[in-house]
Amino acid sequence: MNKRLISYILGWVLLVEGAAMQISTVVGLIYREWHFMKYFFYVGVTLLILGALLVFKKPKNNVMHLKDGFAATALSWLVLSIAGCLPLWWSRTIPHFVDAVFETISGFTTTGATILTEIEHLPRCMLFWRSFSHFLGGMGVVVFLLAIIPRLGGTQNINLMKAESTGPSVSKSIPKLRNYAALLYGIYGGLTLLECILLLCGGMSIFDAVTTSFSTAGTGGFMVYNDSMASFSPYLQTVVAVFMMLFGVNFYIYILILFRRFKQVVKSEEMWVYFGIVFLITGLIAADLYTHHIYGDSLYNSIHQSFFYVTSIESSTGMATTDVNTWPEFSKTLVLIATCIGACAGSTGGGLKVSRFILLLKGIRKEFTLILHPRTVQTVKMDQKKITHEVSRSVSVFFAIYMAIIIVTTILISLNGYDFMTSFSSVLATLNNTGPGMNVVGSTGNYAGFSVFSKIVFCFNMLAGRLELYPFLLIFIPSAWRKN
Repeated sequence: MNKRLISYILGWVLLVEGAAMQISTVVGLIYREWHFMKYFFYVGVTLLILGALLVFKKPKNNVMHLKDGFAATALSWLVLSIAGCLPLWWSRTIPHFVDAVFETISGFTTTGATILTEIEHLPRCMLFWRSFSHFLGGMGVVVFLLAIIPRLGGTQNINLMKAESTGPSVSKSIPKLRNYAALLYGIYGGLTLLECILLLCGGMSIFDAVTTSFSTAGTGGFMVYNDSMASFSPYLQTVVAVFMMLFGVNFYIYILILFRRFKQVVKSEEMWVYFGIVFLITGLIAADLYTHHIYGDSLYNSIHQSFFYVTSIESSTGMATTDVNTWPEFSKTLVLIATCIGACAGSTGGGLKVSRFILLLKGIRKEFTLILHPRTVQTVKMDQKKITHEVSRSVSVFFAIYMAIIIVTTILISLNGYDFMTSFSSVLATLNNTGPGMNVVGSTGNYAGFSVFSKIVFCFNMLAGRLELYPFLLIFIPSAWRKN
């Protein structure tokens, strides 16, 4: 393990976070929150000093193996979360340290689960930091670092990108694209700015528009009001719903559009399946809501509420406009399915990922075909390209680990004594970085009532889910820390 190179990367993480905290300091100045802004200033300056000390001398050995990239990424997210909680905890905005860590991890992993019960009472600079953490974590902190730190070399970039990217695999050709990470953040920032402008056009205040855009871009869901998006107009809700869906698309699709490679865009199976799932589940839930007269006899309200929440859950954002606990069981079951499937690979969304869902189904079909026709040569393809055995095996192993974590952590969370649906949905919501679950942790609930132990388990789930399991699990294996 190249520990010096890892510490160098962690130094850049501290620099970025320290600089980001000064933006919250400025927000505190604007709203004259003198008492609270100083915590961002002091902590931010401290992080800048520590980061400068770690990056002062570039490591001589720049060799980074895949396990080094995994460890650097996982530790980056741990450092980012623990350091990021300090202003919340030190200012007593969130008095308990574990609660502050939970809230910050939920922010950076873009989960959106909260322990806060009175969000509107928080200072503006604290509310801004919660939403801004979504924006920082949405595209990935390491992706951002690749855009700003001196080049470490092609292999190093690939291994770092693999460690943080969402989806079954990362093509080796992707990091070779010139300024690929900067291009990703350019698209990310452009879409965020566009949403903010549209929200302002709908009458939303500047502060609300900025924080809502940050939360949507990162598909996180932290809002500055207790009722999330419920108090806003249908226009504003629709704008947010559309952008939640757009941020759940693989960002490589947007790059292809910029380079006018429309044929490749049209061939994207994952994109079409993603949109198909969104509209199919929206239609089924809308029909169920209308049949049960949940919103009276208004078909429009049934479709509107269904579309907003499905895009929110499928993209793993977790914003809400209604209490989903009042929905029929069929609709709630579809919501849980959407929670697990999640967004596209290479997006800011969480979940199992649509690409893995497609490959799992194709793998099942292949096995049944081989049983019926043993002599048939079967290959799995996606976007008209053959999927290697290595990728298929990786998807299967990922799914096995994913299910094992769900089972084990559900058992651990059940020690709280909540009903099964609360325990099970809270595990799904944190592991898939969605935020709200059902019952106690529904769209109008929170995680405040869980024990300290359960919150630590949820923190594990959120980090493991955001980092696609392997990087975060790797740091708990002793042999991974031995010298190469």
